Amino acid sequence: MGMHVKFWGVRGSIATPSADHMKYGGNTSCVEVVINNRIIILDAGTGVRLLGECLMNRGLKDYLFLQSHTHWDHINGFPFFSPIYRDDVNIKVMAGHLSELGGIKKVLSSQMCQPTFPVPFAELAADLTFEDFKAGDSFPLGDGIYVRTAPMKHPDGGTGYRIEYEGKSICYITDTEHVIGHPDKDILNLIDGADLVIYDSTYTDEEYPKFKGWGHSTWQEGVRLCKAADVGQLAIFHHDPSHNDAFMDQIAKDAARAWPRAFVAREGMTVEIETEKYPNNISLVV
Repeated sequence: MGMHVKFWGVRGSIATPSADHMKYGGNTSCVEVVINNRIIILDAGTGVRLLGECLMNRGLKDYLFLQSHTHWDHINGFPFFSPIYRDDVNIKVMAGHLSELGGIKKVLSSQMCQPTFPVPFAELAADLTFEDFKAGDSFPLGDGIYVRTAPMKHPDGGTGYRIEYEGKSICYITDTEHVIGHPDKDILNLIDGADLVIYDSTYTDEEYPKFKGWGHSTWQEGVRLCKAADVGQLAIFHHDPSHNDAFMDQIAKDAARAWPRAFVAREGMTVEIETEKYPNNISLVV
């Protein structure tokens, strides 16, 4: 019994399918959380395509998407998520930043309108349901799973998530901008004591001043927040497309020196958080 996390896409902004991005991966944001047989998918970036094929091979047909926001790099894998074309699949999609803008269904369907995509949204075969909430809300998912949320500081809005189960928790905090010297209280409250925090680390502290106002943070700010909130481990996530493998290798070294509990997320990496037999154990599988 535990929480299983797998990174299917770790890149931000745009997919980077180039030779010097292979080690860490070029697909955009998509993280799978499995609790028993419940499938929770955090964002539908390009990494969700391979996840869809894997889910069909596993024979699992009920999924929940929790969307951080709806910029292209977090939704443009959705039309290529093969389960949406199956009539024996049930999919629910939730988002916390679109209640006053027409809702999550409107955004996902609009990206599949002609002439930008050949298959109309109305042709999807899966049983699709959509639910909008307000970032800051909390709600149960059933089976002992509980979700807390908080608003993120990002252009067009965004939502951070905390998924709790049997006293353990995973936080997904991406596409948010910090203010230097002023830790985000909403984030600190959300990640307090979490076992794993996946954090927007698009830039380094040295790069950040050039991109102020773009809606992203740094791995160093992630370390500062996680230290302050007594977090178990930090996953450095949402890598900038200009950061090739050599650059990311250096970040991995620097982060390990700064805080041994920090690691750089890679495509295909899994994290196992045990909740019963080994209540204090978190293991990484690369």
